[in-house]
Amino acid sequence: MSLYNIANKNLTALTPTTFAAEGLQERHDLQEALKGCIDSIAPDCLVISEEFSDWEDSRRRIDLLAIDKNANLVVIELKRDEIGAHMELQALRYAAMISTITFDKACDYYAQYLKKEGQKIDAREAILEFVDLDENSLDDFGNDVRIVLASADFGKELTTSVLWLRDKGIDISCVRLTPYRYKEDVLINAEQIIPVPEVEEYQVKFREKRAEQRTSVQKGDKDYSEYRYNGHTYKKRHLALALVTDWIEKHQPQSLNDVLNAFNEPVRRRIAILADDIPQGRISRFHSDEDALITLPNDEVIAITNQWSLSNITRLIHFAEQSGMVVEKAD
Repeated sequence: MSLYNIANKNLTALTPTTFAAEGLQERHDLQEALKGCIDSIAPDCLVISEEFSDWEDSRRRIDLLAIDKNANLVVIELKRDEIGAHMELQALRYAAMISTITFDKACDYYAQYLKKEGQKIDAREAILEFVDLDENSLDDFGNDVRIVLASADFGKELTTSVLWLRDKGIDISCVRLTPYRYKEDVLINAEQIIPVPEVEEYQVKFREKRAEQRTSVQKGDKDYSEYRYNGHTYKKRHLALALVTDWIEKHQPQSLNDVLNAFNEPVRRRIAILADDIPQGRISRFHSDEDALITLPNDEVIAITNQWSLSNITRLIHFAEQSGMVVEKAD
């Protein structure tokens, strides 16, 4: 892909360059710039550590460790070359090594990072606000680990490996960072190439469907409990949609704020969002089909989240029962 400057009704192609040719170093230039603008390669993420190494072999360091809005840990690895040599293997190893990080540990790492950056912020409160969790729902933190690879380009072996890993359910993406020279400036085009953004939602739904088909044959350690409510049998995510929808119909809250305030402690706060405010990469985490959206009296259209842990659905059931709704565990 080429980039152009338009001026006086003329297009001038920008000159491709390399980070090495421009004297830009991987850590001291590229990493420093990206950590301050992490949305350019990892939208809706918060960097909580840099050059992370909490294991014996201090030579192994995660370039940037972050969390996303869904309370997942995110390993971000950077390369300035045009191959991205073996960075997917390195990132996988790091993902496994941090997979057991607790919420308290993450707060400690973030506090150290903030101190290093000279920021006087309460790490614990900042993380809770960012992921919109409360102290009663910390079991939702770090349930998954995502991987983001950012490089000037990627070799065929690497992209083949990444596509295979995604097919196996690993949340890994590739962002190509292409530098261009324009007059005295270096411009960078950050483009997610895996998964292609336009088909990402379809791929997520396809993987979810295939996972459900596999678990119907053989259930693992995850919770696949079913519940009976109002003459129907539901799994957690669809039970939550039914309960919240019926509660709204019964109590007629006027706005999204009224809904969130009513469902406050001990039910987690972020149970719904304005449909128009759902980030493109998170659509699959909400009941976003037209027949699942709810229009409130003030004409706000909201979508209910489909991300419910066992502890949170239990809290929601308890809340619903206080309004006279009867939910039973299916045999």
